[in-house]
Amino acid sequence: MKTFIPVHTIDYQPAGQFEETRFEKIHNVIFEDAKQGAIQVAHEMADLIRKKSNQGKTCVLGLATGSSPIRVYEELVRLHREEGLSFKHVVTFNLDEYHPMEKSNIQSYHYFMHQHLFDHVDIDPSNVHIPDGTIASEDVKAYCRSYEQSIEAAGGLDFQLLGIGRTGHIGFNEPGSHFNSATRDITLDHITRVDAAPAFKGLENVPRKAITMGIGTIRKAKRIVLMAWGQNKAEVIKGTIEGAMSPEVPATYLQEHENTTFVLDRESAAHLTRIDTPWLVGDCKWTGELTHKALVWLSLQKEKPILQLTDKDYNDSGMSDLLSMEQSSYEINIKAFNRLQHTITGWPGGKPSADDTHRPERAVPACKRVIIFSPHPDDDVISMGGTFDRLVAQGHEVHVVYQTSGNIAVADHEALKVAEVAQSMGESNMFEQIIQDIGQKTTEDYDSSLVRKLKGTIRRAESIGATRYMGIPDDQVHFLDLPFYETGTIKKNPLGPEDIAIMNQIIETIKPHQIYAAGDLADPHGTHRVCLEALFASLEELKKKPFMKACWVWLYRGAWHEWDIHEIEMAVPMSPEQVLRKRKAIFYHQTQKDGVMFQGEDLREFWVRAEDRNKDTALKYQKLGLASYAAMEAFVKYDF
Repeated sequence: MKTFIPVHTIDYQPAGQFEETRFEKIHNVIFEDAKQGAIQVAHEMADLIRKKSNQGKTCVLGLATGSSPIRVYEELVRLHREEGLSFKHVVTFNLDEYHPMEKSNIQSYHYFMHQHLFDHVDIDPSNVHIPDGTIASEDVKAYCRSYEQSIEAAGGLDFQLLGIGRTGHIGFNEPGSHFNSATRDITLDHITRVDAAPAFKGLENVPRKAITMGIGTIRKAKRIVLMAWGQNKAEVIKGTIEGAMSPEVPATYLQEHENTTFVLDRESAAHLTRIDTPWLVGDCKWTGELTHKALVWLSLQKEKPILQLTDKDYNDSGMSDLLSMEQSSYEINIKAFNRLQHTITGWPGGKPSADDTHRPERAVPACKRVIIFSPHPDDDVISMGGTFDRLVAQGHEVHVVYQTSGNIAVADHEALKVAEVAQSMGESNMFEQIIQDIGQKTTEDYDSSLVRKLKGTIRRAESIGATRYMGIPDDQVHFLDLPFYETGTIKKNPLGPEDIAIMNQIIETIKPHQIYAAGDLADPHGTHRVCLEALFASLEELKKKPFMKACWVWLYRGAWHEWDIHEIEMAVPMSPEQVLRKRKAIFYHQTQKDGVMFQGEDLREFWVRAEDRNKDTALKYQKLGLASYAAMEAFVKYDF
């Protein structure tokens, strides 16, 4: 049952007080969520600013851009406005900037820093230093030398704030960067450009080069704090903290810095050995959850079904203390096997007139009211199309609720095609205006309100096509268009009371027995995370309502990751026929099928990703010694 409590938490403390495990080479602290971690970082920076000011000294900060530090800057602005934190004696040097890049461009880091920090505090503009993306190519080397000299003239960096890219880059020091590299121009890695593509409305618009502080420059800072948030960073964080120092992962060079701390949330820390497999680090407190996780891991590691694991397997894998707590390995094995077996059900809404003692869902009521929340207008069928199909076939009243319009994910050529067809049939001048708006749009422009309306309507039509195919009446399909999303830009507004009120209204109207929602925090848009936060906030407000006592919440994951096997609390098998039905339902979302705008580095189409993921889940169950199925969809129960 998912409660979203951190797996492990360490108090925020100076690096010198950290006792490293034999795996970890960099001090790190883990917070329940990014907000808590960011606030702590902001307060450390604020304390340093005040301390230096009280000593009559300038505080020199190295600053980062990207999504990771935004909440740090929000808290620094709050401290300035509400608690009098002054930046009058602060000098800043930013890590990097795209090249070429105009300062006025909304994708420039000059624009970013003023938008999020400098325009809201009392810093002297002459104390702000950001690499200049307008420097002519022939002048870049001389400019970079002068940037280094400016840092040295300011007394060096007192504090350097960092994020980390999936390539392991810090600043824009991509794989291959030298240990002692200085400020310079650099060619961006393909993965870095892919990650930036959504903000630039396509990979082809992302600059290929940048100016960045070097590894050597960063390492001269007296204090370094690197932040990483989210599942997408888990792999590179493990490699950086536990791996060998290597130019292929430039962030590993921080292993030799004497005062570096990585500030992580629980998702980005999930692959660290002491979190993921703590029995390899030392003695464990063997809870039921940890034991189950360990058994699944051991079975897959040894490539043996759970019921065939032996005492030797336990002893050879650092689990002898677990073995000593039980009568035999078989006793532990059978408990894990039974638990996995009890997650499998062909009745996601509960099996009527059946003993539900060991079933994931209740038998009563036999016909349930169900809400499937879908952040974008295709997540429902991509993530749980097979379960969706079973719920309808088994007679439940299924409502599909699309939380956002998804309009920014419709390419211009798709909207243009629809507008031109409508215009050719003699429809209103509105379509002529839409064609004109699209034709005049530049790479830096946002869609006009008319274009956004058309794109949103296209996605609605696709959604209705898919839900009709799945057997849902149109009046059981709901489009919320949550306000946080409807900005017309990639950047969204913070979740607000109006969003929560809309969520409350749909839940109170339907009074569901089951809610399915996207728990996929690896979504590169961030929309899934905000939609999940909206649901959690709504559940908190509604939980005392009488109808909520009968409501269970199940979390699915989207196109990027699946729940780990040990986390799964309901696994719904799919027949080969259902796999094909799910595929066809996804195909109704034609604008998201070929050349999708926010595909990430995975070039497979969404239906392929979903099928491969579902088949992999079924295969893992089979390897653990359970029955063999064509595919399986997985869910975790959320306790609110």
